[in-house]
Amino acid sequence: MNKVFGSAFEALRDVVQHGQTIAVGGFGLCGIPEALILALRDSG
Repeated sequence: MNKVFGSAFEALRDVVQHGQTIAVGGFGLCGIPEALILALRDSG
């Protein structure tokens, strides 16, 4: 199983479904999963 993806959107493509609850977090300003949050927003 390859767990390396070219983008956050690719990583979420087959995982995220409508109505699903997802918790993401980081540590301070250096660990904010900004790309993941934007990909979730853009996934609809």
